[in-house]
Amino acid sequence: MEMQNGKKQNVAVVGAGIVGVCSALWLQREGYDVTLIDPNPPGSGASYGNAGAFSPASVVPMAMPGVLRHVPGYLLNPHGPLAIHWGYLPKLAPWLLRFIRSGRRERVDKQAAALAGLLGPVFDCLMPLAKQAEATHLIRRDGFLYVYRTEAALRGDAYGWELRRRHGIAFDILEGPEINAFDPALSPDYHAALFVPGNGHTVDPQGLVQHLARAVEKAGGRHFKASVEDFRRDGSAIRAVVTDRGEVACDFAVIAAGARSARLAARLGEKIPLDTERGYHLMLKSPEAMPRVPVLEAMHKFVATPMQAGLRIAGTVEFAGLDRPPNMDRARRLLRPARALFPALREDYPESEMSKWMGFRPSLPDSLPVIGRSKASPGIVYAFGHGHVGMCGGPMTGKLVAEMIAGRPTSIDIAPFSQSRF
Repeated sequence: MEMQNGKKQNVAVVGAGIVGVCSALWLQREGYDVTLIDPNPPGSGASYGNAGAFSPASVVPMAMPGVLRHVPGYLLNPHGPLAIHWGYLPKLAPWLLRFIRSGRRERVDKQAAALAGLLGPVFDCLMPLAKQAEATHLIRRDGFLYVYRTEAALRGDAYGWELRRRHGIAFDILEGPEINAFDPALSPDYHAALFVPGNGHTVDPQGLVQHLARAVEKAGGRHFKASVEDFRRDGSAIRAVVTDRGEVACDFAVIAAGARSARLAARLGEKIPLDTERGYHLMLKSPEAMPRVPVLEAMHKFVATPMQAGLRIAGTVEFAGLDRPPNMDRARRLLRPARALFPALREDYPESEMSKWMGFRPSLPDSLPVIGRSKASPGIVYAFGHGHVGMCGGPMTGKLVAEMIAGRPTSIDIAPFSQSRF
């Protein structure tokens, strides 16, 4: 993309997670100079510790009809998938009210359709970038397994599987002994499992993002290690990103800073109801059992993913904001349901054989990210709030960002992702 003086236009991308680096690579393919701005190494935020899933099947929003009846049980169970720090509840309440309203069936249908467009092309959008970054060895396309302990649990998810079927997600149903035949590492106590062959995963989420970031630098981009504080504008036009290490001049900017993106949007006068689902993982370095493919355990809402560094057990939702210290006991508690899923796992894992992590999922109440231009400054593009689907949604989001900045029609309709919906 050439300016009148013959120089390439510069885009400042705030955030070096999966969304930011994919945006940077797609922007470079459009001919822009790119500066990644992040105080931390690429992939060290939510991209570091997630379950690594590339899941086109994740079209089911978090808020579904009837979800409220499960909440009390989740909160009362210390090993349950949901926790709320009660001191944070007053701040969280408006988000929760929006979450409840978004679970109406007519809204869920529209949200699922939007997610299908964003997540479905993940491999078409990711693999060219991974090939450029020499990172295809970190990507597996072996499928994904969802397991249910009881018939009642499977029936409870029937609407979700109807949504998947409606949006072209193919899956096979396994019952009883067929589950163990598929993967002998699994407990024989599960009633049913659904195998989704179109899903995949990365064996090293942080490593993948680091490879992509290095590809940005090889193509002429740079990583400016700084914290963004504000934006300098001339009227509605963006002129520079203001950081704690000085200004970065730019013609366009992208806000892809994950859970911290709402604070930056607020600097532009735009209030977006982004909150933080704190997620945890437990990494077992030398597990006695390793699943054949990633497994989502439906009752406890965690994912067990085979990775290069061991077995990652990732899950739980904790609402406590950005500033409270992590409760690593929540990560440790993931071992109990993991042992129920994989009976060969030891109960007495020493601390030296495991690692624990907490990260911030940037989440909006309707499970859709914000992707679109800032109302205050059209040269600033929002690309954040992907919740549980950041790894899968990042590649297409990056492509959409580049198309918007280049002034071309977007590959999918981005109207459902506009901040104007709030």
